[in-house]
Amino acid sequence: MAVPARKTSHARKSSRRSSVWKLEAPTLVTCSNCGELTAAHKACTNCGMYKGRQVVEKKDA
Repeated sequence: MAVPARKTSHARKSSRRSSVWKLEAPTLVTCSNCGELTAAHKACTNCGMYKGRQVVEKKDA
């Protein structure tokens, strides 16, 4: 088997792996009921509606 002639430096290794750890921002959509930005395919955190139905009861503080 071939053996590397020199040690791979930390900078070279890190720059090669830099694109692996990038995260993407979640897709945000506006709620059809209250207009608040919420994550796609999730119940609205403000009013509890999802696809025109009340799925989460909102607690009054």
